[in-house]
Amino acid sequence: MKVLITGAAGQLGRALLKTAPGTVEIQAAGRELDVCVPAALADAVRSFKPALIVNAAAYTAVDRAESERDRAFAVNADGVENVARAAHAGGARLIQVSTDFVFDGRKSSPYLPEDEMRPLNVYGASKAEGEKRLRALAGATAVIVRTGWLYAAKGQNFVNTMLRLMRDKDSLGVIADQVGTPTWAESLAEVIWKIAGEPKMAGTHHWSDAGVASWYDFAVAIQEEALAAGLLSRAIPIRPLATFEYPLPARRPAYSVLDKRSMMLATGMMPRHWRVNLRTMLGELRNA
Repeated sequence: MKVLITGAAGQLGRALLKTAPGTVEIQAAGRELDVCVPAALADAVRSFKPALIVNAAAYTAVDRAESERDRAFAVNADGVENVARAAHAGGARLIQVSTDFVFDGRKSSPYLPEDEMRPLNVYGASKAEGEKRLRALAGATAVIVRTGWLYAAKGQNFVNTMLRLMRDKDSLGVIADQVGTPTWAESLAEVIWKIAGEPKMAGTHHWSDAGVASWYDFAVAIQEEALAAGLLSRAIPIRPLATFEYPLPARRPAYSVLDKRSMMLATGMMPRHWRVNLRTMLGELRNA
């Protein structure tokens, strides 16, 4: 099977390349294939003739999106529409990656795929708009996979930021009243490849690692696991903060845990606990 991966230079794109089954032929497209340019997408699909497109291209700078609304919507909404049109014209199936930030965080139980989208920030609004356009164009055949709190050994993410700060600072304050689930990019990549092998699967589904955590819980675990792996030489105090004590340009949902049952039923996969995957990733980082 031929698979075109857009956004292949990002942390999810790299994870998809690393975990790809040997039975697929991949064209990995990084920034040289701009999803905001419909003609370029059409040419790439006509040339490669993929059976599947995985759109991992996204604008993910949550706070910067508040001042770059047009750019966020260009990539996360217009870009998704462009990919969907190119996929339809080329007869390709499409897997689109979305986010827990399409929700407002007011629930106290895990969000279901069918729950109403009520984003709090520009980034979430742009991803929600991309979902709406994709459903309008290819709702019967495309798969939307929502995830959250994604990290990998390389790239700009919470884990790498915490490791840098823990080396440079004598103490840290981390928000403790926002709850979600950290997700290793390779965990998400594995389930995407499982979806690729299920040609009848469609609709919106959720995937993250198992368990829940606040950003504070996540930071504490990062320090403990990094010390055990030899990636840090000392422990520093980490204090819990309320959201109002650390204001950011973009509002975040207070609760964005995702219900994964439909994905588990459709794929037969069971998520590993987020701390297990964090330990595995840090071990790979140490060995590298």
